[in-house]
Amino acid sequence: MPAYNTIAFDADRCDGCGACMVACAQAKAASDSPRRARLEVLPDGAGSFALAMCRQCADPECVQSCPAAALSKNTETGIIDWDHDKCVNCLLCTVGCGYAGIALDEAAGHVVKCDQCAGDPACVRACKSGALQYLTTARIYNEVGQLEDLFVPGLAGCQGCNTELLIRHTLRRVGPNTVLAAPPGCVPGMGVVGYNGMTGCKVPTFHPLLTNTPAMLAGVKRFYKRKGRAVTALALAGDGGASDVGFQSLSGAAERGEEMLYLVIDNEGYMNTGMQRSSCTPYGAWTSTTPVGHESHGKTQDAKNLPLLMVGHRCAYVATASTAFMTDLYAKLDKALQACETGFAYLHVYSPCTTGWRFPSRKNIEVARKAVESNFAMLWEYTPKAGLRLTHPVDDPAPVKEYLEAVGKYRHLSVGQIAHIEHHIADNVAVIKQLATAPPAWRGEPVADPLSRVLPGQ
Repeated sequence: MPAYNTIAFDADRCDGCGACMVACAQAKAASDSPRRARLEVLPDGAGSFALAMCRQCADPECVQSCPAAALSKNTETGIIDWDHDKCVNCLLCTVGCGYAGIALDEAAGHVVKCDQCAGDPACVRACKSGALQYLTTARIYNEVGQLEDLFVPGLAGCQGCNTELLIRHTLRRVGPNTVLAAPPGCVPGMGVVGYNGMTGCKVPTFHPLLTNTPAMLAGVKRFYKRKGRAVTALALAGDGGASDVGFQSLSGAAERGEEMLYLVIDNEGYMNTGMQRSSCTPYGAWTSTTPVGHESHGKTQDAKNLPLLMVGHRCAYVATASTAFMTDLYAKLDKALQACETGFAYLHVYSPCTTGWRFPSRKNIEVARKAVESNFAMLWEYTPKAGLRLTHPVDDPAPVKEYLEAVGKYRHLSVGQIAHIEHHIADNVAVIKQLATAPPAWRGEPVADPLSRVLPGQ
């Protein structure tokens, strides 16, 4: 059975404003009356709100209750369709539905229900608090769900490891015609490269040094090109190997435009060897080499903005992503794969580490989501011709403190340290938004590269 898009409701975000109901009534009944809406926001008696709306059930009781066969499950869209010509207004469907998702509209003279506005729900567009979201992640399951998992079961990752989730999704999408480079870090540490003559990966994989991963992968790619075989050259590297000792090789490959996809799994430190700090470790964070005590209070420097440095290399494609937003991640994987056929593609994925960051494994995706919703991690993409574009703009960000409180390595922070982090994030947001509003480098006639207006020395 295929998966379907859905409208999700977050009660914690709902303020009961009713804007969604008015928007629905306007879209479906040309009325401003919330009574004409096909959804209803209701107080739950405990200070929060509940939502009465069609759930587009997989095994809908309303369909089974309809004696006239006026209701049917559309197997292509997942929507429960209503046929006006067949309906006899017996209202048995309203009795069968346990979610109050279908109800009589007295003004219309028949029952009404949500049809998701043909994939662009008016209620979601009207919701300013983010309580309603239209989730399209079903596309991922439908497109790649049947593809082979190119990593064997039982990799030696930590419980709830976000990196294992990422590498499985990435290789499933990239496909078997791939050569994988996995420098020292969590990826080979799980058994991807292998030990005792065994390997956890079903594509050709090699284990370069931290210092030469892009150079070795470039050589492999050129070898296959000389043989006349098209393969995807993929690196799955940690932030330490990319931003520190490996940066010289990474920078060189990007400058030469080597045809590869370099994916950095940023867990903000050397988590595989004892949770040491890297240049991508944020200010104030506890690590084993930036301890917390009477004299030391975590890392004293701000994190290196590695994705922005790669933009400065004018790569064919640069993007940031998060496993909390899989639709965005998959869209960027598709673009990166296309870009790496003719140039250097760089994808930077923020990956919370349950062990090194000190939070329960069940909260991995929650932490990843809070990072984006507070602008601690921003999601964007860049190409030389189109410039930089925000792919998940957060105009009303959650307080940074909410994110910091969810992560154990920040529990020691003082008021002053939190203020420093908030100021740094505000500066980063300003730079990224300035880049995003710069004119593209190409619109049919030569113009200056947009980066020249905001980055010095260009």
